[in-house]
Amino acid sequence: MIPSHTKGIICCLLATVSWGAMFPIMTDALAHLDPFNFTTLRYGIAGLAFALLLFCMEGSKGFHLKGERWGLAWLFGTFGFAGFGFLVFLGQHLAGPSGALTASIMMATMPMLGLLSIWALKKKRPAASTFGFILLSFFGVLLVITHGSTADILNKPVNIIANLLLIAGALCWVLYTIGGSYFPGWSPIRYTTLTTLLGMISVLAIDIVLMLTGMISVPHSASVTAVIPHLLYMALVAGMMAVLCWNVGNMIITPTNGVLFMDIVPVTAFFISAMNGIVPSQLQIVGACITATALILNNLNQRKQAKILMIEN
Repeated sequence: MIPSHTKGIICCLLATVSWGAMFPIMTDALAHLDPFNFTTLRYGIAGLAFALLLFCMEGSKGFHLKGERWGLAWLFGTFGFAGFGFLVFLGQHLAGPSGALTASIMMATMPMLGLLSIWALKKKRPAASTFGFILLSFFGVLLVITHGSTADILNKPVNIIANLLLIAGALCWVLYTIGGSYFPGWSPIRYTTLTTLLGMISVLAIDIVLMLTGMISVPHSASVTAVIPHLLYMALVAGMMAVLCWNVGNMIITPTNGVLFMDIVPVTAFFISAMNGIVPSQLQIVGACITATALILNNLNQRKQAKILMIEN
C-alpha cells in the first residue's frame, strides 16, 4: 500500500514529466502537420476520452448545463484549449529547433503568471517580496530565449513574435486553471471534460476559418497518419493522464507543494532535446536554474507568510 503523500508525489512527477516530454515530441510532429490542425485533432481525441470517463463516473447528469454558467465555462475552455494549444505550439514552431526548450521554460513561469492573474481577477495583491521573485523568474526566462544576447532577439522579429506567443499561451493556461475556482460545485473531471468540449467549439471554429481563408491547408491523410503516435501521446498521456494525475497529486500534497514540480517540465524537455542532438547553451541552463530558484524561493516565502498569519490569528 503506497502512503498517501508518496502517491501525491508520484502523481505530480508523472504529470510534469509527461508535460516536459510533449515539447520535444511536438518538434517532430510540427514537421508534418501545422499547430492548428494538430491541436484540433489532439483535443478532439482527448475530449472524447474525457467525456467517456465523466459518463462512467457521474452518469448523464454530469453533462447537464441547465442553470450552470456554461458561457463562463466556454470562455475558460477557449483559453485553455484554443488559446494554449494554438499559441504555444505556433510559438514553438516559429522558434525553430530550439523552440521545445524555450516553450518548456515558459511553462515553469506559470506559477508567477498565476500570482499576477489572481491579483488582476480577484484583487489579491501579492506580497512585495513576491514581485522580486517574479522579476527574477522572468530574468531567467529572458536568458533562455535570448541566449544572453538582447540585441539578437531585437534584430529578429520572428523570435519576438514566437516568444510573445509562448507567453500568451502560458497565460491562457493560467487563466484556465484559475477558472476552476469559479465552479466550486464541479468535480475536477467535470470541469476538465465540459471545458474541453465547450472549448472545442472555439478550436473547430478557428481551424475552419483558417482553412477557408487559405491561411492553413486542409491536412493530407499522409500528414495525419505520420502524427498518429504523436497525437495519441499528446491526447491520452500529456492530456488526459497528466491532467488527472496533476489534479489528484495536488489534492494530496496541496498546490503549494505541487507547484514546485513545474521545474520538472523544462528539465525533462532539456534532457530529451539533448538526446536528440539539440543541446541547450550554458546561458540557457543558467536561465533555467534562475527561474527554478525564483519559483522555489517564492514557494518558501509563501509558506513563511502563511505561518505568520496563522500565529497572528
